Amino acid sequence: MNITLIKAISTVITAVGLFSYATTVHPTPSDTPYNLSKSGIVRYQDVFHPVVAKKGMVSTQNVLATEVGIDILKRGGNAIDASIAVGFALAVTLPRAGNLGGGGFMLFYSEQENKSYAIDYRETAPTGVTANHFLTQDGEKDRNSAVSWHAVGVPGTVAGLHRAWQKFGSGKLNWQQLLAPAIQLAENGFVVNYDLAQILTVRKKLLIQNAASKAAFYKTDGNDYRQGETFKQPDLAWTLKQIAQSGAKAFYQGAIADKIIANMRKYGGHIDRHDLENYQVKIKAPIYSQYRGHTIVAMPPPSSGGVTIMQMLNIFEQFPLRDWAVSAKTYHVMAEAMKLSFADRGTHLADPDFYQVPVNWLIDKNRAAQLSAKISLQKAMDANTLKGDQLPAEGPSTTHYSIVDHQGNAVSNTYTLGYSFGTGKVIEGTGFLLNNQIHTFSVRAGIPGASGFIASKANKLEAGKRPVSSQSPIIVLKDNKAFLVTGSPGGSRIINAVVQIISNSIDHQMNIAEATNQRRIHHQWLPDKLEVEQGFNQDTIGLLEQRGQKVEETFTMGSTQSIMIKNGYLYGASDPRRPNALTLGY
Repeated sequence: MNITLIKAISTVITAVGLFSYATTVHPTPSDTPYNLSKSGIVRYQDVFHPVVAKKGMVSTQNVLATEVGIDILKRGGNAIDASIAVGFALAVTLPRAGNLGGGGFMLFYSEQENKSYAIDYRETAPTGVTANHFLTQDGEKDRNSAVSWHAVGVPGTVAGLHRAWQKFGSGKLNWQQLLAPAIQLAENGFVVNYDLAQILTVRKKLLIQNAASKAAFYKTDGNDYRQGETFKQPDLAWTLKQIAQSGAKAFYQGAIADKIIANMRKYGGHIDRHDLENYQVKIKAPIYSQYRGHTIVAMPPPSSGGVTIMQMLNIFEQFPLRDWAVSAKTYHVMAEAMKLSFADRGTHLADPDFYQVPVNWLIDKNRAAQLSAKISLQKAMDANTLKGDQLPAEGPSTTHYSIVDHQGNAVSNTYTLGYSFGTGKVIEGTGFLLNNQIHTFSVRAGIPGASGFIASKANKLEAGKRPVSSQSPIIVLKDNKAFLVTGSPGGSRIINAVVQIISNSIDHQMNIAEATNQRRIHHQWLPDKLEVEQGFNQDTIGLLEQRGQKVEETFTMGSTQSIMIKNGYLYGASDPRRPNALTLGY
């Protein structure tokens, strides 16, 4: 192809924003990963490149679920329709986190209304469960209680997905059509990948303690499923068919509810018919904050992520992070902001129906300026001197997905079972796992014998209450349109993984693939240590340690699924930190 023709083609492509001509040896960040010199040579500006599409995009932790979501979008469904199909598909293909027996949070941005919604389908504490169910006689937390029947909260996922579809679905695809892919995957089976085969082996000791779980996840002879074999789940297919036929009523009032209640009575669980029938999905106003010309849209409490992320961003805003680039100075300020924000998180975050959470005060920019004044650029603060209460540890095996449709609507959804595979307990005859979210209440708050532990009083266990969660689905708007849709699994590390995606994208103007691949840090106030991912720059670690940061190399943090929208194009990236994730667009 001659050079004249290349230039002619490039002129057309430049008009739609894919290429730009080089004007300097070191081109400034652009909206695209490409650079075309005047000689016609393509030069790639970025080390990591996003998936690029025009009409719609789905980013999830599982290849099959992503394919399901894209198919729904291509058939005319909107982002909510696709989110329903993806949510149920993940319950089949990603059993450690995708779920029917858990709960979560969904953010929805409607381009047509220019309005955002927060859908809270977090689990609730059933009647009859008390803090004493989780404590030893000495007032210490019983380690085994986290996977006991006591730990099961009233699930919210089925109600949440059904309510989201009723209120925000496109109307072009009916409920049965959205569940059909999940039913097919459960009934006909799917090919086991390496990751699923390995994790079923690793978690076998937990899962075989429950006969229904053993039957659901292992062969009839008790052997493990191997990579490449077909995994069928007939009981789960039955459950999904019930939900497809009768909606949420099947789960909370019908045949599935009967099986849940029977198992609770049989094994000493606490969910009764009243708990199921009275579970409510809450559609709330999101919380908002501004960050360097962008609007951050986040979940309100009982999500602790939205408030904590906004508080950290408000502190970041007091410093010229873009001028400092990705440097030891930047990471030092981020670590200090994490300490300050996590101390507040433990003290003040709770279910707002039971505790008056001072959201406006926590995310106030004047207060952030006061907090930032405590940060020295030369010396790390001693986290042990900060006042606050602690929240219990959460399991890292949550999952997140992000979706944008052809109309510009966006969904950011994070849901979980708690631990990997939750309690490890399947309701007999249903094929679905139960969460273990009740153990994430601060069960030692105010309990005699536990006075030496600074447990969050705001998050104490009460019937009907929703436990605080680190789940942090986020939508960022720019010029009143969706700009960034992101979220992550990872327990308390969710918050810091997500805030770094936002900062990388806005402060450092990285494309979404680069923002995703950047090494991450994590500080959660106590214990006073700054965790960094393996492969973190050693010179940077040395400079952080000179400032007094107690640096520790640790495992990977989070698994973000993100979509960025710029100049009419969708740019997506699935985190490489966990296998089998996939972003697709069309």
